[in-house]
Amino acid sequence: MPETDLALLIRAAHEAGTIATRFTGPVAKRWDKSNGAGPVTEADLAVNEMLQATLRAARPDYGWLSEETEDDKTRLEHDRSFIIDPIDGTRSFIEGSKTWAHALAIAEHGSITAAVIYLPLLDKLYTASAGAGAYLNGAPIRAGSRDNLTGASILAAKPTFAAENWRGPVPDVSRVYRPSLAYRLSLVAEGRFDAMLTLRPTWEWDIAAGDLILREAGAHTSDRTGAGLQFNNPTPQVSGIIAANPVLHRSVVSALRP
Repeated sequence: MPETDLALLIRAAHEAGTIATRFTGPVAKRWDKSNGAGPVTEADLAVNEMLQATLRAARPDYGWLSEETEDDKTRLEHDRSFIIDPIDGTRSFIEGSKTWAHALAIAEHGSITAAVIYLPLLDKLYTASAGAGAYLNGAPIRAGSRDNLTGASILAAKPTFAAENWRGPVPDVSRVYRPSLAYRLSLVAEGRFDAMLTLRPTWEWDIAAGDLILREAGAHTSDRTGAGLQFNNPTPQVSGIIAANPVLHRSVVSALRP
């Protein structure tokens, strides 16, 4: 029986973890990308090389978008494309933290259909395929049900709560932070936190896998304006992301300044 897209991503994610954990983050060779795009390490590049070889060999008719590969616009000609972040949370990896992740997704006509987020040092494998639910290490997960923004636990960077981002007073919430965007999204899907938001332009590879995992866990996702997310765009960015259960999501969107 042919390997499903999700099974392929799971297999590749485990191999990515094997490769990445051979490196010691604080002493791994690193470089700073141009235009302030952040650091990259030899581990990022080794994982990217393996993923590109493995995934494209298995699905030669799929396009390819990865943080660590120069963008090839021929991906726009494909019905399906891989969207990959070899290591999400590279700074966390460099610091020797455990909260970095491999984020792998497949987009079909702009929507994510299969997704994996794997944190090898925490032994956490989040998975989802369209219409089949979301799972953590094989067990079903579900987003929380909180309906009141006041007191909600929100994963976000500190600048998100600057007064100019909100219509009225900044909401009285519990703000929490994790370095990896993919992990933040997964934690909301798991129900450990109520919402996640970032208001800055966001690269697709940071959020593509989390988008499907959240939606399959019963959450709603959108850009900062409340519009639905589309992937494999000519410029692979979206206008921020808001993720929460549908009721709380509406409250967040309503409270934000356009």
